[in-house]
Amino acid sequence: MTASGLATNLPVVLENVSVVREPVTILDRVSLAFATGEPAVLIGPNGSGKTTLLRLCMGLIAPSRGQVTWAGRTAAPPTRRAIVFQHPAMLRRSVAANLHFALATAAVPRTARAGRTAELLVLAGLTELAGRPARTLSGGERQRLAVVRALARNPEILFLDEPTASLDPAASKSVEAIVRAVVARGIKVVMSTHDLGQARRLAGDIVLMHRGRIVETAPAATFFTAPRTREAERFLAGELLV
Repeated sequence: MTASGLATNLPVVLENVSVVREPVTILDRVSLAFATGEPAVLIGPNGSGKTTLLRLCMGLIAPSRGQVTWAGRTAAPPTRRAIVFQHPAMLRRSVAANLHFALATAAVPRTARAGRTAELLVLAGLTELAGRPARTLSGGERQRLAVVRALARNPEILFLDEPTASLDPAASKSVEAIVRAVVARGIKVVMSTHDLGQARRLAGDIVLMHRGRIVETAPAATFFTAPRTREAERFLAGELLV
């Protein structure tokens, strides 16, 4: 239990986990752990299993083989974890109402919702757009809203699936600023990205995936300066892993 009395979800541990959707093996005997600390960033070619790994850690899918545990438990309600997908859905409501609804579903007391909504709007840089329909936002604005909306659950761990894919540099920079603010709050971030520059800027640890397997895990500084595997060397050099 945490100091607030809420059950912890960390560490998230995958033990020899496989996900099979016949005839395809999406994840193949993956063993990995995510504990408190700096962000963990998943990199690798498209189709390497990054999104499936995030969904497993969130508890949205079950492994075909192996086991996922949250603080040693094989079943843990997702009250302390949240996920933001690459293309997050927006409710047919205003920006502020999207946040208000998320707070309500997270059982935040009614008297606290207005203040929390205002706080999250500031964090997202969306205060001036609070009354705008969320579905009219730009891609970057939507992603910023989606990230802070996930914070309504007061998560201990936040999973982000390619949070800046298809965004321009200015929008990506704004999303990265929110990620740093989330990390500064003590929330564990596990994210996937196709952008090696972003991985360098944000990662504490790197997980390189290929063909559903973990190729290499290392602190970011070590990974980018002294990769241990040939696949990592090739990937960093811009070669295609096939």
